[in-house]
Amino acid sequence: MGPEEDAAFSVYVTARRDHVRRTAYLLCGDWHRADDLTQIAFVKLYGAWERIRDHRALDSYVRTCVVRATVDESRRPWRRERAVEVLPETADSFDISSVVADREMVAQALERVPAGQRATLVLRYFEGLDVAEAAAALGCSEGNVKSQTARGLAALKKALQDVGETGNRRGGDER
Repeated sequence: MGPEEDAAFSVYVTARRDHVRRTAYLLCGDWHRADDLTQIAFVKLYGAWERIRDHRALDSYVRTCVVRATVDESRRPWRRERAVEVLPETADSFDISSVVADREMVAQALERVPAGQRATLVLRYFEGLDVAEAAAALGCSEGNVKSQTARGLAALKKALQDVGETGNRRGGDER
């Protein structure tokens, strides 16, 4: 790449770095991994910079790189194991409205959603993409996006219940 392309790339990275990092965080739930995923996406962008004809589509390209890197990382064997302090137990009744207000619980619950479903939820509800745009970013059909969204919301609801039960048992209700 020439100096003009390097300068244009630097300007783009500087302008979009924080947004891409936040998206990566929502996908993986860890700021350190989000930094790694952001770096992976920008390295891929740098390698493809000269081949990209429409620079208005850079956000879409980087978003796709982040999503694919997140899914690839989630498939690594060491990412599947999770240590927990307390084994989850089922409760007869649970009020989900008390959990939704707590950002930490939502972040923990989002970590428990499978990577593909989490990617769909982040693209649809954080990025604000419609079904067609999310399908293009994920490289799948619109029907797949719809089913992954429905399954992801169900998994997120269950995870919120599990996280809420664990949090209530450990810390108790301080009201």
